[in-house]
Amino acid sequence: MTPGRGTTPEGASTEAQASAYVREMFGRVAPRYDLLNHLLSFQTDRYWRSVTVRRVAHILHRPDARVVDICCGTGDLTLALQGEAHETAQIRGSDFCHPMLVAASRKSMDQGSPITYLEADALQLPLASRSLDLITVAFGFRNFANYQKGLREMQRVLKPGGMLAILEFSTPPNPVFRGLYNFYSRSILPAIGGALSGSRDAYTYLPESVRKFPAAENLAAEMEAAGYTRVRFERLTFGIVALHTGLAG
Repeated sequence: MTPGRGTTPEGASTEAQASAYVREMFGRVAPRYDLLNHLLSFQTDRYWRSVTVRRVAHILHRPDARVVDICCGTGDLTLALQGEAHETAQIRGSDFCHPMLVAASRKSMDQGSPITYLEADALQLPLASRSLDLITVAFGFRNFANYQKGLREMQRVLKPGGMLAILEFSTPPNPVFRGLYNFYSRSILPAIGGALSGSRDAYTYLPESVRKFPAAENLAAEMEAAGYTRVRFERLTFGIVALHTGLAG
């Protein structure tokens, strides 16, 4: 992961342009985001989130836990964290895309689980240093305009020993399965996602962003280089996604 590296949407040459592209793109697909997530993953996204919740449950069960789900989108993981957390734990969601937060707030209210959501850029969080016990990021880290800056910013707001959990798409290590997955993500996913969302370019960008994203081993190494300790990762569903965890120094 080279210095300053982050997501590189077509036509974006600066971090500001990359950030603006991602924000606008997710704003366009927000109305159909949940439907497409479940459909295109064959409902497996629910399993991936449940594994994440289990891995951080020891923190969620603390009465005084302070947790933020960054890049929360429509709030699926935020709600899952809330459902597992101690009743006095503080669970919040954060995203820089306003339409996503509107959808998340509506979903939370509909489910009777009111949650506080912050509209904020993950690279510049409006949070006090050393204030959180846990940060989760599900399928949002690869969209950061600067990966290293994001790791440092999340480390800033975590308490010493606080946990970071990154659930993200990855590259399957098995070459046969990788070939099948690449065919699906480059040919079928854009067609279905584009037809249902009305935004084919968004569902062309998404698999391309996965292809450019660092391999699981490289992300683990970068977390260690940024100062995280006890860094681990596990591949899920043949390596389609990887869950990385680490503790702030």
